[in-house]
Formats: sequence, C-alpha cells, structure tokens
Amino acid sequence: MRRKLALALPVVCAAMLAWPPRAPRAQDSSGGTSGVEVSAEGAQIYKEICQACHMADARGGGGAGVGIPALADNPHLADKAFAIGVVVRGRGGMPWFTDILTSQQIAAVLTHVRSHFNTYADPVTAQEVELIAAKATGSGHE
Repeated sequence: MRRKLALALPVVCAAMLAWPPRAPRAQDSSGGTSGVEVSAEGAQIYKEICQACHMADARGGGGAGVGIPALADNPHLADKAFAIGVVVRGRGGMPWFTDILTSQQIAAVLTHVRSHFNTYADPVTAQEVELIAAKATGSGHE
C-alpha cells in the first residue's frame, strides 16, 4: 500500500501547486449559500484524490467499485471525529492520508465533503485533525 501512495505522491504534489485561492461559501440544500466558508483547496483535493473512488457526485463506487461508500447524504459524516478518523487512520480498502495531506488539507477536504455533499455546517479545523491524528500515532502505520 505504501508503494502505491509513494507513486501517487508526485501527481498529488503537482496538483497541489495549481490550486486556486479560497472560494466563496458552500451551497445549502435550498440552493442558497450556507454559513460555511469552503476553500477551493478542499474541492480540488476531492477532485484530485477522492473522486477517483467516491465518484464526482460522491455517491460511491458501483460495479468493480462495490463497497466504496457514498459520501453524499452520509449521516456518519455528521460526526467530525468519525470523518477525521477515517481519513487519518484509513478504513477497509481506503488508505490513511496523513502521509500525503497536511492537517489543513485534510480539514479542507472534509469541510468540503461535509458541506457540499451534505448539510453539515460546522467546518473541520486543522487543530481537530491534529488532535485525532495524535491519538492515532502508534496505531501500526509505520
């Protein structure tokens, strides 16, 4: 698994250099804007990394990708600690991303997923990611 991540790292790093500045606010369920400020960075990370498995509409994989969960309308993502834990520690066939993404980038993509594909208004912070990542240290990712 590490080898696959190491091979993807140059592509991910190149994509990160091209990210645009912060975007306005996320859309709420009525098509207006929510109070959550979503960075363009979170949307770009989703597009470059997450959507390969979770699909552009965040509805998960079908066919050969059976078992890839939908992120859209996902009640589990209401719990920020759960969402952070999955990205930090990995789960099932999903690798952890602490070797590729910074805490700020993890917070940005989770805020994007939680507000763009769901209606969870509270943003994820880098500090919350760092706290959960620190608890995960020593969990066998070495």
